[in-house]
Amino acid sequence: MTPELTALTLAALLQVVQFALMAIPANLELGPGKTLSPRDPERMPKPLQDQVSPKTSRLFRALNNHFEGLILFTIACTVITVSGQSTDFTATCAYAYLIARIAYVPAYYFGLVPWRSLIWFVGFTATTLMLLAALI
Repeated sequence: MTPELTALTLAALLQVVQFALMAIPANLELGPGKTLSPRDPERMPKPLQDQVSPKTSRLFRALNNHFEGLILFTIACTVITVSGQSTDFTATCAYAYLIARIAYVPAYYFGLVPWRSLIWFVGFTATTLMLLAALI
């Protein structure tokens, strides 16, 4: 397996951890009546994310943000691997993305401004550089 695919696999496992970090406090705060419901708008006045504490809501947003970033990162890792262009540079970028995503969760949870945005930018830049490297 290429280093990029290893980083991608670890990023996917991070997604699982993030889900647990969000779901456990959300279930404790809201109870199973809400979290197990179909969440139909006529039965629930606002989304679950808006009904939890501010820090748990941040975990919701961090999870959703990782879903968004993971799409682009998956494309970058796949293109690099399938085209046989894995290099030390692309591997470094892949692990930079992973480290940034790990750091992003506590930065978002604790509301670290502007660090959360800077950490996000490191991951986004690493992914962009991988895509550009695939074209060169």
